Amino acid sequence: MVEWTDQERKIITSIFANLDYNDIGPKALRRCLIVYPWTQRHFSSYGSISTPEAIQSNQKIGEHGIKVLHGLDRAVKNMDNIKAAYTELSILHSERLHVDPDNFKCLSDCLTIVISAKLRDAFTAEMQAAFQKFLAVVVSALGRQYH
Repeated sequence: MVEWTDQERKIITSIFANLDYNDIGPKALRRCLIVYPWTQRHFSSYGSISTPEAIQSNQKIGEHGIKVLHGLDRAVKNMDNIKAAYTELSILHSERLHVDPDNFKCLSDCLTIVISAKLRDAFTAEMQAAFQKFLAVVVSALGRQYH
C-alpha cells in the first residue's frame, strides 16, 4: 500500500479541484498520440488520426481525453486503495482492449507536461513530485492485470 502524507493528499486534491477537464484532457491525450504514435493503434475507430493536424481536430479524441481525465477522479477519491479502485479498468484494458501497459506511462508523462504548462510557476517541484507519485500508482494499478 502507498503511504500518502497530508501534504501530498492536499496537493493532489487541489490539482484536480482546479483542473479544466475540457482543456487538459484533450491536450494530454492528443500530445500522447502525436509524441508516441504507436499509441494510436487503439483509436482506429475514431476516424482520421494520420497526422498531428488530424489528431488535433478529432472530436472523438478530445472527448476520450476528457473521459480519461475524469477517470482519474476515481483515484483521487480512493487514494488509500487505488489498485482496487482500478481493477475493472485494468481488466478491460488488458483483456478486452489489449492496450500496451507502457501506454499508461506515456499518457501520464504527457498529462504532467500539459498540467505543468498550464500552471507554470505554480507547478512547483513539490507539486510535481506528489503528482507524479500519484500517477505512478495509477499506472501501476492499470497495469496490474498484466502481471
